Amino acid sequence: MDERIQIYDTKMTKTYDNLMAEFGAVRAGRANPHVLDRIMVDYYGTPTPIQQVGNVTVPEARMIQIQPWDASLVKAIEKAIMVSDLGINPNNDGKVIRLVFPELTEERRKELVKDVKKKGEAAKVAVRNIRRDANDAFKKLKKSADVSEDEIAELEEEVQKLTDKYVKEIDKAVEEKSGEILKV
Repeated sequence: MDERIQIYDTKMTKTYDNLMAEFGAVRAGRANPHVLDRIMVDYYGTPTPIQQVGNVTVPEARMIQIQPWDASLVKAIEKAIMVSDLGINPNNDGKVIRLVFPELTEERRKELVKDVKKKGEAAKVAVRNIRRDANDAFKKLKKSADVSEDEIAELEEEVQKLTDKYVKEIDKAVEEKSGEILKV
């Protein structure tokens, strides 16, 4: 692959990977430890990911258990979860924090699917913006007269193929995640 195309392929890959990470944080009725990825705990004045201050396990399909290595962190972890956008009240017994995920209602599932589709659209827009940036860069190359019109057309075609590939992958990911959410 031409190194002029490689840059844009890398950017599109990052966009796709970012979307997949966002999808990992969407709860689909099952307990997924990735919903905690963005939650930070105040660990002696330093914001620290929950996974770095305790052991995170999934003992049941709809429960996440967090066992802090330092028992004094139970309150801090509980507070961090409560102020997050997770929407689940943590239960603790002084040593362990449990998050019980309720069964999703049909209405909530439809909301989540809408959200997933919106995130997918945003990712597709980002991929198309990368294509636009690439085409602008190729037009500048044409002005420098180092590159023939045919080469520019080839580069633009390559970027279009990449765009089509990533848009198709994003559509597939949105469909899979929507199916996972709607499955009872």
